[in-house]
Amino acid sequence: MSGISRRGAARLGLGIGLGAATTTLAGCGGDADGELPPAGPGRRPERPAGRKKAAPVLIGDGSTAYTGAQPRQPGAPTPLEAGQTPPQFVVFSWDGAGEVGNGLFPRFLELARQHDAHMTFFLTGLYLLPESKKRLYNPPNNPVGASDIGYLTDGHVKETLTHVHEAWLDGHEIGTHFNGHFCGGPGSVAHWSAAHWRSEIEQAQAFIKTWRTNTGWHEHPSLPFDYDKELVGGRTPCLLGQDNLLPVARELGWRYDASSPGGTQRWPEKKQGVWDLPLQGIPFPGHGFEVLSMDYNILANQSKNSTKAPAHNYPAWREQATDAYLAGFRRAYETNRAPFFIGNHFEEWNGGIYMDAVEDALKRIADEKDVRLVSFRQFVDWLDAQDPAVLARLRTLDVGERPKGGWSRFLRPEKPEKPAKGEKAGDGRRAE
Repeated sequence: MSGISRRGAARLGLGIGLGAATTTLAGCGGDADGELPPAGPGRRPERPAGRKKAAPVLIGDGSTAYTGAQPRQPGAPTPLEAGQTPPQFVVFSWDGAGEVGNGLFPRFLELARQHDAHMTFFLTGLYLLPESKKRLYNPPNNPVGASDIGYLTDGHVKETLTHVHEAWLDGHEIGTHFNGHFCGGPGSVAHWSAAHWRSEIEQAQAFIKTWRTNTGWHEHPSLPFDYDKELVGGRTPCLLGQDNLLPVARELGWRYDASSPGGTQRWPEKKQGVWDLPLQGIPFPGHGFEVLSMDYNILANQSKNSTKAPAHNYPAWREQATDAYLAGFRRAYETNRAPFFIGNHFEEWNGGIYMDAVEDALKRIADEKDVRLVSFRQFVDWLDAQDPAVLARLRTLDVGERPKGGWSRFLRPEKPEKPAKGEKAGDGRRAE
């Protein structure tokens, strides 16, 4: 089995209550200058004739390189105008982001191209470290080389390199899912100090910045980005340990964290100076409780953490998972327009039904007016461009609450009252 699939359900989650249910928290071929050749439907067009290639600037051992501004980015964000309806932002994100030969990474890259979507890939640092070099990893409060997820085979490390390379050139964000995914016991990330998180982050970055040295694969192209500048956010294993992570994230200049457990569909705010972008409770069709907006959390409520339940359940569960995502989207889209965050894993749990559900949901969401399928980084770019007073106003809307009087009135500044006849404007006194 692959390095990702070997992990057990107990390693993925920590049981918490959400509503009436228990929900489990889950947790390069091409030119060296960063270009990839056209291949297959949806591939970017070839470089126009006469356009010169940008020479890459290798960083460190050449595992990464500066290749210029990231391609396929939206234009500079602008503030909402008075009375303007906010866009409906939707972020599809992927924990781990390792390719293990099941074709899921390229499948969703292709889907994104077809729908002009951008995503966030939370890359696990260990997925670029060969198992033969696992003793280079010194996890906090755990034995050297330990990991609660499997290391990838060398072949799968190469595939992961290829698709991470491709993803960045397609305009997607490369965040971090850290390394060893420790969710239980005394070594759990829930117990890590700020110093532990700093060590974990430094190691995760190092494994990505020195994969060439650690593998000896000099024929493989450099990753086309400076990871020190690319990395501006992450999601912790099992959504644990955020409180001690945030001070380190702020010191490192991170702009957001996606690790809060049990968030709601409301406009976000900053926590300890960092944008807090949680997975959210969404309606769970057929039940009176909500489920977190992540594939594994839906699985946990359907098959009680089993990833290989009887196949006769799959059609109904696939439909239920799709409908849950669409219900969460529709609730925000038709009311407060809060951003909608969906978390995923490149896994074929229960016959791959959750991958099918995510694909179907994305296709149907992408067709709606005013929808922007963005990465977390692109979303916080937009947040930072807004008037803080407007964001504060948006945060007054509760889950499923429509703006009173419609958006044209709700986000339009109130006009100052006209002074009464014979009264001077501004001082409240009558003229003599």
